[in-house]
Amino acid sequence: MSIARLISTWFGVGLLPKAPGTWGSLAALPFAWFICSYGGYQILLLATAGIFAAGVWMSGIAAAESGAEDPGEVVIDEVAGQWLTLVVVPPDFLLYAAGFVLFRVFDIWKPWPVSWADRNLKGGLGIMADDVLAGVYAAVILFALKTWLETL
Repeated sequence: MSIARLISTWFGVGLLPKAPGTWGSLAALPFAWFICSYGGYQILLLATAGIFAAGVWMSGIAAAESGAEDPGEVVIDEVAGQWLTLVVVPPDFLLYAAGFVLFRVFDIWKPWPVSWADRNLKGGLGIMADDVLAGVYAAVILFALKTWLETL
């Protein structure tokens, strides 16, 4: 297995049967928790930017190696989108669970411009961009939910 495939599948998580995107999002959670717990949300945001950059490069290579435009086993895009979603909240079981659900909803639903990016951007950038945009939607709703919960 090439380094690009290893990283783009999030160390093999994307090779699990059925719903690789969901597995990739789930596998991102403990890493986000650790990064945010020990480095804060700023470091999680920095790590998200790094994973995005690495993902554009590695997923582009993995797609070329597989011959597929957006191979299902590539889940580094889910990791980046999930981490971006969680940047707006502290490590908390309920908030992370809500962030997971929200990200999966927006990643599957693909409202505009997520759907536009999914259809029009190609290569590694195309693989990564729609998930990061879904993460933006999820982060906005998650932040609103956190703010509302704090008023109760």
